[in-house]
Amino acid sequence: MTREEKFMQEAIALSRHGMENNHGGPFGCIIVKDDEIVGRGNNQVTSTNDPTAHAEVVAIRDACRNLGTFQLDDCEVYTSCEPCPMCLGAIYWARPKIIYFANNREDAAAIGFDDSMIYDEMSASIENRKIPIRSLGREEALQVFMAWKNKEDKIEY
Repeated sequence: MTREEKFMQEAIALSRHGMENNHGGPFGCIIVKDDEIVGRGNNQVTSTNDPTAHAEVVAIRDACRNLGTFQLDDCEVYTSCEPCPMCLGAIYWARPKIIYFANNREDAAAIGFDDSMIYDEMSASIENRKIPIRSLGREEALQVFMAWKNKEDKIEY
């Protein structure tokens, strides 16, 4: 068994653990750095009433807390299922070096976790999305952006 397969087995075990303990859906994720698991997460959406508590987001938060950083440079993500659009965005913001997944999006859809509507919405124009999206307060908000742009002691990311 490869090291990657060993780590994936851990992510899959977390998916089973969370499901069996009614934390949420059957999804698990670990973050690895230098052959050490630095973050763990399983889906906790229903047990925490948090729609963002997907396994990948929980694992990223855990890893960042454990590493004392907001980016996961040189880390590997092992997730029991292909990341949904939200999780994929979170993973990209964390900037790991690679993502491994077990089940794919079609497997997830087959058991009731169908993200195809969100994928479709992401490619639709703002005017054609299912939930109305309207711009409001841009002039005032741009002032804050300009203050950020000129802020000398900011931490860039």
